[in-house]
Amino acid sequence: MFFRLICSILLVCLALPATADTITGKVVAISDGDTLTMLKDKTQYKIRLSEIDTPEKGQPYGKKAKQILSALVFGETISVKVETTDRYGRTVGRIYLGDLDVNAEMVKNGHAWVYKKYAKDKNLYQLEALAKENEVGLWSLPETQKIPPWEWRRGKRETSVKEVANFECGTKRYCKQMVNCNEAMFYLKKCGLSRLDGDKDGIPCESLCR
Repeated sequence: MFFRLICSILLVCLALPATADTITGKVVAISDGDTLTMLKDKTQYKIRLSEIDTPEKGQPYGKKAKQILSALVFGETISVKVETTDRYGRTVGRIYLGDLDVNAEMVKNGHAWVYKKYAKDKNLYQLEALAKENEVGLWSLPETQKIPPWEWRRGKRETSVKEVANFECGTKRYCKQMVNCNEAMFYLKKCGLSRLDGDKDGIPCESLCR
C-alpha cells in the first residue's frame, strides 16, 4: 500500500509541467533596447528580452529604446524567468522589476515590436495593437521609418553585399573564418554557402551580423 502511494505521488509529479528557472541580479549594463547585462554572485549574464525586438542602434528609435530600457532597469535588481539560451550564449527570458513585466512594458509603450518569429504570448500582440492605435513611441514615427528590426537587419545586410567588390568565393566554409558580416553575406548570397545561415532567416553568421 505504501509503495503504491509513493508511486502515485511520483507519477503526479512527473506529469506536472516543468517550471522555468528564475535568476535574480543587478543590471550593470544596457546594450540596446532588448539586451542587458546582469550581475549575480560576481558572475555576469547577458540577458536578451524574449518575444520582443527593438530598433537597432543605427535604426530610427534605436537610441531611444535603449534609453527607455536603461531608465527602467539600470542599477535595479531584476528577476529573469529563463526561457532558453540562444546561439550567442545569451540567456533569453522575461524580465521583471518587482511585479512589472518589463518585456510587456516595452511593447505597451511603443518602444518595441513583438518579435513574431518567437512570440508566444498573445497578450503582447494586444498591447502592440493598442500602442499602434495610440501612436505612442516608435508608432509616432513617419510610416517609412516603421521598419521591423528583423527586416531592417536583412535589408542592411543585402545592401552591404551590393557594395562589396573585393570578396571572391574561395575555400572558406565556416563563420569563424569570416572577416566580417559583409564577407559572410557575400559567401551566403554569391557563393551559395547556405550552411552559414543555420536558421534560414536570410542572415548568416549572426554572431557577426547581429
